[in-house]
Amino acid sequence: MENVKNSILREVTPLSDEDCFMIFSRVKQEFTFPIHIHKEFELNFIENGAGAKRVVGDSVEDIDDLELTLIASPNLEHGWFDHNCTSKEIKEITIQFHGDLLNDHLLQKNQFRSVKEMFAKAAYGITFSRETIEKVRSQMYSLASEHEGAHSVLKLFAILYDLSQSKGMRELSSRSFNINAQNYDSRRIERAYSYMLANYNLDICLLDVANLVGMTGVSFSRFLKQRTGRNFIDSLNDIRLGHATRMLVDTTHSVAEIAIQCGFNNLSNFNRIFKKKKQCTPREFRENYKESKFFL
Repeated sequence: MENVKNSILREVTPLSDEDCFMIFSRVKQEFTFPIHIHKEFELNFIENGAGAKRVVGDSVEDIDDLELTLIASPNLEHGWFDHNCTSKEIKEITIQFHGDLLNDHLLQKNQFRSVKEMFAKAAYGITFSRETIEKVRSQMYSLASEHEGAHSVLKLFAILYDLSQSKGMRELSSRSFNINAQNYDSRRIERAYSYMLANYNLDICLLDVANLVGMTGVSFSRFLKQRTGRNFIDSLNDIRLGHATRMLVDTTHSVAEIAIQCGFNNLSNFNRIFKKKKQCTPREFRENYKESKFFL
């Protein structure tokens, strides 16, 4: 079987070093671009696309009639597909910008801290709530209609800042599916995650990891939750599921083999946790992902 990773299209965008960003605004009848990756960050807005399928890493979901997703990783595959969409007037605005458009020096400033945190989450892809999309929709259309000059860059900054302040943004891809994006800005968290990433297939417990970073189990559990928004079990399962979904995509191993190799103690437990996280069974996920794949 051809490795799926080799079939992902690496898009070469027309964004030059002399431009801050590029924007593509179009009305179309279908989604035709395959799953792809590119080094630029991307903010993608879609209106009238209800029923289309969004694939971001190992996240496969149907979208609503309003969609806004931010991708901030050069290695995170993503794409949108017709699926159950019947609209013949799909409106799409895609903004691509350099990852260092807001450089580290600027992102360290208090006023941009929320943008920095949003970009860290968007390394796994994030999607925004309907309420947020409705608030920034007019800004998106305004930017699309007038995207030349320095004022347009300020408009983009305003959109990114408003999005970073919004409630209900949600990460899409499992963190271990896009393992190169890991960045928690904490040596203890980095060490803990490195250990879990190296030993996810073994029977490890909270105390093992807490001892590794010199903390009690209770203190580390609280620290982990504060820094990542996940408790220990959720974090470990997220890593295991990321590896499992990668294997479902890249290999022909059976679901039972994948469950054992990824550290789940039995198949029924794996199926239960997988379905809770992905809203489908591992077998359904594999089939859904194959249906969205274009081999190039």
